[in-house]
Amino acid sequence: MTETFYEVMRRQGITRRSFMKYCSLTATALGLGPAFVPQIAHAMETKPRIPILWLHGLECTCCSESFIRSAHPLAKDVILSMVSLDYDDTIMAAAGTQAEAIVAETIEKYDGNYILAVEGNPPLNQDGMSCIIAGKPFLEQLQHAADHCKAIISWGSCASYGCVQAAAPNPTQATPVHKVIRHKPIIKVPGCPPIAEVMTAVVTYILTFDRMPELDRQGRPKMFYSQRIHDKCYRRPHFDAGQFVESWDDEAARKGYCLYKMGCKGPTT
Repeated sequence: MTETFYEVMRRQGITRRSFMKYCSLTATALGLGPAFVPQIAHAMETKPRIPILWLHGLECTCCSESFIRSAHPLAKDVILSMVSLDYDDTIMAAAGTQAEAIVAETIEKYDGNYILAVEGNPPLNQDGMSCIIAGKPFLEQLQHAADHCKAIISWGSCASYGCVQAAAPNPTQATPVHKVIRHKPIIKVPGCPPIAEVMTAVVTYILTFDRMPELDRQGRPKMFYSQRIHDKCYRRPHFDAGQFVESWDDEAARKGYCLYKMGCKGPTT
């Protein structure tokens, strides 16, 4: 039987006090009140960890680096206990044939019940030959794993939007995950890299409430992507008053006026 999150945390020496602190931090990250802390704790104590198959396409591994290098010590200690991370070629001990056998085993054992986490994107040009995993195009691995998963999480801007490798002229035809996989629910967690606590909280939400988080029109969790930088920018009053910096180091710049005309993307970021 798959262990619960709490059982793994306790086995790793994490105290009950630290566990409850983590639940409180997670509730805050999810935008939930203190009343939800017991619900999150109960879910982590009683439900088995979510099996996750983490695949890598064209990317720089910054999402994995973010995931395992969380700034919050407690999150860093428990982050790999949060999920039953059956496969991630960046941080797993196995390699080669042994590692690839785990992919097939996970798909068969948890058919229809695992989360497919995708970091990076598949190239479509030249039959996908720009990204080969175990002798086969990554596109084939992605499609096969997607056919048997419960849902997909697109980690980072590469998987979500295409990012650098999809920029013109895009000779490999690198393509965001959602344009290749259309028959499964997809949660986009963009960022280069995404914030580690956001990544963890998305998984915690799925575990706690047995459902996908509410998404915005771009497919991102509203709990983390519902506000723009513009909404809380200290220069916002100047924007509303029509006071803009017209050139660097002009008088308006020295007064701290809005930088929209200088290229600031805060209103859309």
